[in-house]
Amino acid sequence: MKNKFIQSTALLFVAVFLLTACNSKKEETVAAEIEPKTETFLLQKEKLTTALRLPAELTGFQQVDLYAKVSSFVKLLKVDIGSKVKKGQLLIILEAPEISSQLAAAESRLKSMEAIYATSKSTYNRLYETSKVEGTISKNDLEMANGKKNSDYAQYQAAIAAHKEVSIMRGYLEIRAPFDGVVAARNVNLGTFVGPAGKGSDLPLLTIQQQDKLRLAVSVPELYTGYLHNGDEMSFNVKSLPDTFKATIQRMSGALDLKLRSERVEMDVHNTKANLLPGMVAEVLLPLNAKDSTFVIPKSALVSSAEGLFVIKVVNHKATRVDVKKGREIDDKIEVFGDLNLKDKLVKIASEETKEGDVINE
Repeated sequence: MKNKFIQSTALLFVAVFLLTACNSKKEETVAAEIEPKTETFLLQKEKLTTALRLPAELTGFQQVDLYAKVSSFVKLLKVDIGSKVKKGQLLIILEAPEISSQLAAAESRLKSMEAIYATSKSTYNRLYETSKVEGTISKNDLEMANGKKNSDYAQYQAAIAAHKEVSIMRGYLEIRAPFDGVVAARNVNLGTFVGPAGKGSDLPLLTIQQQDKLRLAVSVPELYTGYLHNGDEMSFNVKSLPDTFKATIQRMSGALDLKLRSERVEMDVHNTKANLLPGMVAEVLLPLNAKDSTFVIPKSALVSSAEGLFVIKVVNHKATRVDVKKGREIDDKIEVFGDLNLKDKLVKIASEETKEGDVINE
């Protein structure tokens, strides 16, 4: 009876041991199955095409402020705001009585010196012809006549220069259009005193703008300057009009503004319908087309930490951190630059908690 009890007890222990072992193996198998796998992807190159929206300003292709060169009064005003003008067209006539007096005096002196020179020249010519007969005219008299003629000629040339100078000053009393355009501003009325200095020169007489062709200027941040080139087409909008307009890049400054750290880019806009106005603020959509293919990854694969930016590369099932620099972003993709190669295996959803050398379960 005792032996049977011992055998029964031994069989019970064996059964318990086997049951425990089976449960342990089952738990290990379940734990292995529950442990999540890390999603990875192979690094590829793409040509990332994005667009950048920036504010811009429309200005007249040519614009000039007209001022008075001499102190004078407005005698006649032939145009007003909105007047269309042609190159060379007379816009304003100014009046300066003192210049008229100076011009009259210069003309009088010019005629006087012309007559004196003509007389001395005639005298010298007669003496010269007479001196051909030996003994009639002394050599000294002939030389004195020649000197008088040359002196009078110099005075005559000085009178011509003085008259020309006053005539030029007289021409400044007529303000003419330097190019075809529109009068955008008028700051004077009849009788207004104007001049090169003082209160009369605070504001320009007129502002002329060329409006059939406009200049669209935009400041492009340093990060994006390398993606733009002369001839690139872009589109823009203005708030007052529903239409979308097209333009091409014509000029790039080739240098960065020291304050804004941006490059000035200009486009020419042909304003044939005259619906765009100088001074309008536009929103420009600039295409940023990469020249070459670059490495593009999901944003979730880039880790930004206190140590910097990095991605996690999988090498022999172990994690390796690779420092990178980021480029442009579009939707859920981002450009990266670093020590990377085509078809490198990267963790798709990277985390700062993944350390160097950690085992990656793929």
